[in-house]
Amino acid sequence: MTAPDAAPGGKSELRVALLGQGFMGKAHSNAWAQVAHFFDIPYRIRRRLIIGRNAAALEQMAQRWEWEETATDWRSAIDRPDIDVVDIALPNYLHAPVALAAAQAGKIILCEKPLAISLAEAEAMTQAAQNLPTLVWFNYRRVPAVGFAQQLIGSGRLGTIYHYRATYLNQSGTDPARAATWRMDPQQAGSGATGDILSHLVDTALWLNGAIAEVGAMQHTFFPGRGVDDAVMALASFKNGSIGSFEATRFAVGSRNQNRFEIHGSGGLLRFNLERLNHLEFLDATEAPAEQGPRDVLVTGPGHPWVGQFWRPGHIIGYEHTFIAALADFLLALARGERFHPDFQDALAVQRVLHAVEKSARTRQWTAVEGSGEA
Repeated sequence: MTAPDAAPGGKSELRVALLGQGFMGKAHSNAWAQVAHFFDIPYRIRRRLIIGRNAAALEQMAQRWEWEETATDWRSAIDRPDIDVVDIALPNYLHAPVALAAAQAGKIILCEKPLAISLAEAEAMTQAAQNLPTLVWFNYRRVPAVGFAQQLIGSGRLGTIYHYRATYLNQSGTDPARAATWRMDPQQAGSGATGDILSHLVDTALWLNGAIAEVGAMQHTFFPGRGVDDAVMALASFKNGSIGSFEATRFAVGSRNQNRFEIHGSGGLLRFNLERLNHLEFLDATEAPAEQGPRDVLVTGPGHPWVGQFWRPGHIIGYEHTFIAALADFLLALARGERFHPDFQDALAVQRVLHAVEKSARTRQWTAVEGSGEA
């Protein structure tokens, strides 16, 4: 499907179906509702349909976020000719069947991460949607501080990269009330911390530091009888010659949502923590040694990515703005007929790393990432 034609003298209409009514359903609903308030979007967004399993709660959500209609069967979004965009915020095991059906129907497809519960499913989804506009909600790419880090690296300010270190620490897995949720069910989630939060670390790493060639990993489950991993750790070699480490856990008691990276290069240091998402630490190693030290840069403008679309310099943004900025960039790319990042192909690259991590943890051997060119 190509971008809808613009109506003479006005904006063309994009009719959206959102599949999912949980935490991500709320985040996506807010993005669809707010995107045109902050960005000059060349479409008139129509929130046509929201789909979920809890009919009573769904009606309340539809009223709150001004979705026109509700349904409890995801197939209704595929079958309807008055739906242009399918936005998938469902449990992981449904990503592939929904996306494959949407691709067959020629829909524009947006999908939550991880792309799928297996590499085979991710490959099939990417192949089916290869000629369609796609987005995967790796929203942390649109944190202004992360975008600024990417600009600094791209301009050579960090020089040759030596180390990439990333951790995602939260404590959600320790809550017994969550034991019965889909995220703890291997049939519905596919994996635990690996797919849920390591996927974010890997996507950010691939964007900032390039392809990963090889991993050596371990997974661990703390909760008795749980069928998915509570924690995962991996060492990695990058194709640019740098080395890295990744740790993702849902058992980091005392850590609510610490998504962090630290990058060391010949030209300096970058350090980020999502719990301080408006800040980026930067050390410039070209300065006189007596004057060197990490700067705590407040990434709220002027001249920083995306923030100028929201508030004036010095006024902080929040988690929700990352979804708005991601959606805005997607819609602008759609109007220009350009490829958006991250799309299904980018998410497939993440899935290949996750697959290698799981294989390495299972075999207890270093494992090459498929498509990396390593033996």
